Amino acid sequence: MFAAYAARIDRDDPLSGLELGERPEPEVRPGWSTVTVKAASLNHHDLWSLRGVGLPEERLPMILGCDAAGIDEQGNEVVVHSVIGQSGHGVGPGEPRSILTERYQGTFAQQVSVPTWNLLPKPAELSFEEAACLPTSWLTAYRMLFTNAGVKPGDTVLVQGAGGGVATALIVLGKAAGLRMWATSRDEAKQARALELGADAAFPSGARLPERVDAVMETVGAATWAHSVKSLRPGGTVVISGATSGPNPPSAELTRIFFLELKVVGSTMGSKEELAGLLALCANSGVRPVIDTVLPLAEARDGFARMAEGDVFGKIVLAP
Repeated sequence: MFAAYAARIDRDDPLSGLELGERPEPEVRPGWSTVTVKAASLNHHDLWSLRGVGLPEERLPMILGCDAAGIDEQGNEVVVHSVIGQSGHGVGPGEPRSILTERYQGTFAQQVSVPTWNLLPKPAELSFEEAACLPTSWLTAYRMLFTNAGVKPGDTVLVQGAGGGVATALIVLGKAAGLRMWATSRDEAKQARALELGADAAFPSGARLPERVDAVMETVGAATWAHSVKSLRPGGTVVISGATSGPNPPSAELTRIFFLELKVVGSTMGSKEELAGLLALCANSGVRPVIDTVLPLAEARDGFARMAEGDVFGKIVLAP
C-alpha cells in the first residue's frame, strides 16, 4: 500500500528522512481493526518523529501520522483515537502506552490498524476531512481548555501563536464556550484570521496586553514563555502542551510564578472519552475544524514543508 513514512532520522534536516512509497499492509491482530483511511491530518508530532523524538532508529521504517478518519472492516465510518494502550485493550501485558508512530505504524497510508477499542463512530455531520483534524491537535486544545485551564465562561484566555492547529482549535472552542479569547502572532495576516475565527482581540507576539488574563494557552515554548507568564493575573494558569520554538526559555520566570502564585499545568493529548465529547460538541454546535488545505497523500512532502516553515493556518489534511 502507498504510504508516507520515516526512513531515516535527521535532527537538522528532518524532511530528508521522509519517503513516499509502498509499505506492507497491516497484519491481522486479535482485538485490532483495520481502517481504510479516507483522510489524515498533519501534526508537529510528525516532524518531531523525523527528528527522532519518541522514534528511535531501530523502529524504522515507520509510517507517520496520528490522526485519521475512515471506514472499518464492517463498513462503519470511524475516527481513530491515536493513544494505544490507554485502556489495556489490544496490547499485551507490559506493553507501554504510546501514540501511533512511536511503536505502531501510523495513518499516512491507505490503511491503518489499531485496537478496536480505539475506534469511535464518526458523526454524520462531519466530513472525513473535518473528523481527521480532531484526534490530536483539537483534542489537545479541548483538554487544555476544558480539563486543565480551570476557566469559566466570561474569563479571558490568551492563545500564543495563532495559526497552528492547536491554536486555531483553542480560539474556536473557547469562543463556543463563552470565553473571551485573545491571540498573538508575529504575522499580521494570522492576527486577522484569528479575529475572523472569533478571537476578541489579536496582538503582535510579545505585545503588552490591555489587562492581565485568567489563563494562557502555550504551545510555542521558549519564544513566548516569558510573555505568557507576565500576561497572567495573580493566581492565573498557563497550560502548556508543546514547545515548537524550543523547550528551554531564556528565563523561567520562577520568581514571578511563586510570588503571584501562578499555576503551570502540563497537558498532553486527551482521553477517548474527551474525544467523544469533542466529536459530540462539533456535531451538535456547528463548530468545525479549521482546514488550511487538503492534499493528496502523494503530495505529503509539500504539506510537511509548509508546516515546517510555519506557513499554515489551521490543519493540513492528506487524502490517500
